[in-house]
Amino acid sequence: MQTRAVDATAVHTLLAAAVAAPSIHNTQPWRFRVDLDSRLLEVRVDRGRRLPMADPDLRAQHLSVGAALFNLRVAAVHLGWDPIVRLRPAADDSDLLATVRLAGATTEDARQPARRDLYQAVERRHTSRMPFTGRPVPDTIVTEMISSARAEGAHLDVPDIVGTRRLLRLTRAAEARDAAHPARAAEVRTWITAPGADASYGIPLTALGPRDASGRMPVRDFTGALPAPRLPALRFERHAQVALLWTSRDGREDWLRAGQALERVLLTATVHGVRTSMLHQAMEWPDLRAAMAGSRRRCFPQLLIRFGYGPDGGSTPRAPAYPAPRSVTGPGPEASHMRA
Repeated sequence: MQTRAVDATAVHTLLAAAVAAPSIHNTQPWRFRVDLDSRLLEVRVDRGRRLPMADPDLRAQHLSVGAALFNLRVAAVHLGWDPIVRLRPAADDSDLLATVRLAGATTEDARQPARRDLYQAVERRHTSRMPFTGRPVPDTIVTEMISSARAEGAHLDVPDIVGTRRLLRLTRAAEARDAAHPARAAEVRTWITAPGADASYGIPLTALGPRDASGRMPVRDFTGALPAPRLPALRFERHAQVALLWTSRDGREDWLRAGQALERVLLTATVHGVRTSMLHQAMEWPDLRAAMAGSRRRCFPQLLIRFGYGPDGGSTPRAPAYPAPRSVTGPGPEASHMRA
């Protein structure tokens, strides 16, 4: 099988998929550079898009870039390539988080997404902050989500009712701390965009969900005391389904793997019509993050995922796409695409 050329159309397809990944507060903290001769894509972090209060160690930033990296892999497989990934390949370049070399024909191995239909889910995946119906997601789908995380070197635990209540209680505690911390609340509000605003980043007010009238579901309050229009409070599902994504180590490469695992889980859920939202509040407080692990040793929580059946989430903006590829050795800025 002859490998297709890495032309402008292919680069656009690859990067459009990459930037469809979720990122914390839709900060889109990634940059890409392409070398057509070597078929090499560099995946870089944009440190200018950091959250000093919520993410001082850049852990969530690495998760976001990892999710974009997974989408890049999915698109490469869709186009017929075998993407060979190296994480943090240059010790002297801390901003270079990964490289992806587009090798010959696709091979079915542990590096590649097992389901070819994941590519079709890339554009359909949106965070849903609305109430779910409460109808349980079948065990077969949950098992597939768990396997998706494991295939990327991470773990996904789906707790029972008691465990779920404990995790949600910790998330509510984090939400209360955020509300009482003026600097954190201000940082969150910085990334909210008003209707009609010319913004390529952040979360539009139209994409925010309602508060839970019962107070059980700890939905992040992005607007705080701002005089912003709010949806009326609604009752969320009584018995939520959540899954804790965690890794057995907590280094930068582990965060990148967790980001890839996160996106693989989210796309797997999307394929089956399951909606998802991300509860990251407790991960932003070291003591609460540690408490999320419970009694397990060598467990480093990375994200809590809420999943179920319900309305689709609204789309969030992305930075403009630049389809013309640029050489990593040539002049000019990197190709930069940026989506939650």
